[in-house]
Amino acid sequence: MNVYNNLGLTSFAVTLVLVLGGCSTAPAVHRGPASIETLEVPSRISQGQANDITIYAVGLVGTPYRYGGNTPDSGFDCSGLIGYVYQMRSGVAPPRTVSRLQNWGQPVSSDNIRSGDLVLFAQSDVVTHAGIYVGGGRFVHAPSTGGEVRLDRLNSKYWASQQVTFRRP
Repeated sequence: MNVYNNLGLTSFAVTLVLVLGGCSTAPAVHRGPASIETLEVPSRISQGQANDITIYAVGLVGTPYRYGGNTPDSGFDCSGLIGYVYQMRSGVAPPRTVSRLQNWGQPVSSDNIRSGDLVLFAQSDVVTHAGIYVGGGRFVHAPSTGGEVRLDRLNSKYWASQQVTFRRP
């Protein structure tokens, strides 16, 4: 049985992945001396694995939120969703808590993000939430009690008001 069918991967998700596939990696911008914007950011996962992570995460949209949850059957909190998706699609196990995710992998500039990178949100320099970037200014996350895993835009009023950083595992 196909795992994507079990997870309810919709035609919207397939279309999203196909559209994002061509633009999931921004070209490097050269601005003089080496900086985070001009360097290829090292990663534990390949571009193919990053694409698999994106597809899988989008397929989990609609899964119920549950604090401490880390499977589709039990529901997800934000770090549980990230851990489950990365483990299932790349074999890489990220830290279980948002506070530890802020130091996992390498920092990535907003000009250099690609699908599969982590999106971390902070208030007063304390990371409070995380999701998986899927391209096109969107990310998948498990937002709050009573909610469900969803796809949101980084430039929406609420998320644009947060401090945001990106990390590449």
